[in-house]
Amino acid sequence: QVQLVESGGGLVQAGGSLRLSCAASGRTFSTYAMGWFRQAPGKEREFVSAIRWFGTGSSSHYADSVKGRFTISGDNAKNTVYLQMNSLKPEDTADYYCALDRRAFGTNIFNQYEYDYWGQGTQVTVSS
Repeated sequence: QVQLVESGGGLVQAGGSLRLSCAASGRTFSTYAMGWFRQAPGKEREFVSAIRWFGTGSSSHYADSVKGRFTISGDNAKNTVYLQMNSLKPEDTADYYCALDRRAFGTNIFNQYEYDYWGQGTQVTVSS
């Protein structure tokens, strides 16, 4: 089993920054993907960003709505992924969830249903 714990959410003014962290514990994988999703009140959960780990390297992916503002990174040795969120907007307000997909390839990392494990979420509120 894998446990995911998010942290770093909070209240920030528009234009500000936050850094989310997601620490994974339990079973580890040599190749896998970790993603961030968010769900705003009354809306469906949506993809934000993901990183694929494949041995010697990684690749990162973003939703169009956050490109240029958010940066995903990770420390594979620590099984931790980060989401640096800059230039935050009120529409970024949501509960943010990290998730782990045991496959790095042959999977649609943009689809929440491909992920095997989920964290409990952390709330991000951006005031205008």
